[in-house]
Amino acid sequence: MKPISLFMSFLVAIVLATSYNIDAFTRNDFPEDFLFGAATSAYQWEGAADEEGRSPSVWDTTSHCYNESIGGDIACDGYNKYKEDVKLMADMGLEAFRFSISWSRLIPNGRGLINPKGLLFYKNLIKELRSHGIEPHVTLYHYDLPQSLEDEYGGWINRKIIEDFTAFADVCFREFGEDVKLWTTINEATIFAIAFYGQGRRFGHCTPPTNCSAGSSCMETYIAGHNILLAHASVSNLYKLKYKSKQRGSIGLSMFALGLSPYTNSKEDETATQRAKAFLFGWMLKPLVFGDYPDEMKRTLGSRLPVFSEEESEKVKGSADFIGIVHYITVYVTNRPSPSIFPSNTNEAFFADIGAYIISAGTSSPFDATPWGLEDVLEYLKQSYNNPPIYILENGRAMKHDSMLQDTPRVEYIQAYIGAVLNAIKNGSDTRGYFVWSMLDLYEIDGGYKLSYGMYYVNFSEPGLERSPKLSASWYTGFLNGTIDVASQDITTQLQSNFSGSSSL
Repeated sequence: MKPISLFMSFLVAIVLATSYNIDAFTRNDFPEDFLFGAATSAYQWEGAADEEGRSPSVWDTTSHCYNESIGGDIACDGYNKYKEDVKLMADMGLEAFRFSISWSRLIPNGRGLINPKGLLFYKNLIKELRSHGIEPHVTLYHYDLPQSLEDEYGGWINRKIIEDFTAFADVCFREFGEDVKLWTTINEATIFAIAFYGQGRRFGHCTPPTNCSAGSSCMETYIAGHNILLAHASVSNLYKLKYKSKQRGSIGLSMFALGLSPYTNSKEDETATQRAKAFLFGWMLKPLVFGDYPDEMKRTLGSRLPVFSEEESEKVKGSADFIGIVHYITVYVTNRPSPSIFPSNTNEAFFADIGAYIISAGTSSPFDATPWGLEDVLEYLKQSYNNPPIYILENGRAMKHDSMLQDTPRVEYIQAYIGAVLNAIKNGSDTRGYFVWSMLDLYEIDGGYKLSYGMYYVNFSEPGLERSPKLSASWYTGFLNGTIDVASQDITTQLQSNFSGSSSL
């Protein structure tokens, strides 16, 4: 890659010196075993959709339908360019890399025979990461259910998914577990169930819009959520019984975590915020920590909320060694009718169940940096759910892809949120890692190739898909290498001395 110019280094310095009034901090202010990394997912990064034995997933099916594009057929071609990308990670000083395993690449029919070429790819990727001192953090399911299982029984609304997902996880633990110590079972469990089953807008399963009295739309959100918890618990139990004593890894569940704050100091808005927290946090966390759903959900949903048997409750309770947090934005919650920040096709039934309205906390955009919101989330989890170990598996700033290399808002965003994480740790939060979404420009769920979160620019218009470092890559490298003292007065000198003439990025 080409060296980062003095001009880019100077730009980063100016941004950091003037944008946020925060206390100075460095990488060394965090615990020594704290992991800083970056993230991708299989469908969004790998490409090679029909190569070497991979079969279609539900994401292949719907990406072509909804985005009227090639979807993730090629994406970043990480399948063929993984060595190049791992080299970029190593040059940055990345300590960990979060990625997912494509179920339909490893086991093309969803169950049964393993695809040897898919198996070899993941073994080689993990080996490459390890050889560069980068900790692999593996997500087993990132929305890409084999289409064959969706066609057979409807995916996550059918309990058959528990057995099939556990068998898939068993293969992953057996084949990769010696080198993988951090496993996330299911990505963004809450938003996955809300948006992709109740809403029926993505990933292969579509429920026609309907009202709660007549149809299944508002039922399937909670059925899918229930099966997600049972499948996670089944996989966790398998790992602890069969693999943990030898492999000594940890199993967690990931959830989408909006920052939630009352819009006013009125009692009504405070009550609405507590209901929102019960549905958006307690729905998954209370079973994982205490063994059952929140009382607010039981009262509101009645028979629409599945019930845990005593045996299921015991299996789910304590089944997460850590909680994976995906956080991008903070919102205000109000009891009064207000314009929602979410698109009109969002799961209206779910938010009607909450009985609250969600509005933006950003001054001009939902993507405005509101790092206090993440700090509040971590404090809330500490106080309400026994301070669980936490990895922030995704956090980042969307920008137009054509913004190219000068992503100064992303630099400001990442800096501010890392500072918020440090504050939370100082206040007692057991947060153990932070992953920027994303390592490089990807095929995105909303926005396709028009929006990106990457620290590396990918030129999707040319066959080689060349990677180029953005300002955010420059900043993160300096931070990880301990050469940037955030908010320091001599940051310009620091960056110039580090990146002037550098060939590492």
